[in-house]
Amino acid sequence: MTAGGRHMTDGVVFVGCGLAGGAPTATEARRRHVMVGGRRVTTVDVHAHCAVPEAMALLGRTLDTPALLMANVSDRLRAIDEQGIDVEALSINPYWYAADRDVARALVRIQNEKLAEACAANPDRFVAFASVALQDPDLAAEQLEEGMKTYGLRGAAIGGSVNGQELADPKFHPFWARAERLGALIFIHPQVTGAPTELGHRLRGSGGLENVIGNPLETTIALSHLIFEGTLDRFPGLKICAAHGGGYLPSYGARSDAVGTTFPGRITVRLAKKPTEYLRQLYYDSLVFTPEALRHLVAETGSSQIVMGTDYPFPWTKTSVDHILGTPGLSDAERAAMLGETAAALLGIKL
Repeated sequence: MTAGGRHMTDGVVFVGCGLAGGAPTATEARRRHVMVGGRRVTTVDVHAHCAVPEAMALLGRTLDTPALLMANVSDRLRAIDEQGIDVEALSINPYWYAADRDVARALVRIQNEKLAEACAANPDRFVAFASVALQDPDLAAEQLEEGMKTYGLRGAAIGGSVNGQELADPKFHPFWARAERLGALIFIHPQVTGAPTELGHRLRGSGGLENVIGNPLETTIALSHLIFEGTLDRFPGLKICAAHGGGYLPSYGARSDAVGTTFPGRITVRLAKKPTEYLRQLYYDSLVFTPEALRHLVAETGSSQIVMGTDYPFPWTKTSVDHILGTPGLSDAERAAMLGETAAALLGIKL
């Protein structure tokens, strides 16, 4: 199994360590191998966070979650080994959309260089999504291409909106056009400056509602605009993966179809198909918590559109592998695809 374009052994690789022979380490001995139908399968986590303090410092930000540091790679490897995760696709949640062009350019370059270094140090365990300065779509398109062609990154991670502007706004067409041409996987993850901030006082108080409700809502709004504004028709080859199972949209998508008959005048862009049909050309991570929720996501989008996500290092779940293995009604082929085969194809990971 290889994530970095060259064959590697099954052992855990640490920063600065080679693959010379010898007795396996304690971490290697604990590594869980996931089996489906009696066959060892490679598992890929598309939703794994990290951080680059050197880049954060350009905006005067500091890190408050040490587990995001790739310097703690042995702890990260130990954790994912225990969960049975072979490859993480690393991403950095956008916090730089308000930065000016020069700062954003420098910040993104630092992050993408550091992401590439982390992947090169452990090429059978990590791939990464590029960071892009989406507030400047032309620059973001350049950064996406540079990230993939120069640094070997596998797509880009973006927020659900940019300074109050929807991803479906025509200003972002240059970015979407470049992503489509490159065959890049674009991972959409909500950021705190989207719906959680815009709803303000409504989400304050007990329960962490800015995250619990606000984050899935941000994704729901973003995907709905991409559908209803015709972005997915304009760029039909886009590969988009939405975090948190696509938010609420797959659970209530039929209402989007019904608006066409209930309030037809409110659909102002001619669409090529029903809104719910677009759900089957998007991808979603599996972070929906229960077997019934995953079964429903499969029913609405198709098992071929679901990839495994953990939200590492945030402990929403440590059982993403078992969630897929334990959901009733899936075939062995569907489980293997969701655990890693689909993500590997999207990210260019050789199995």
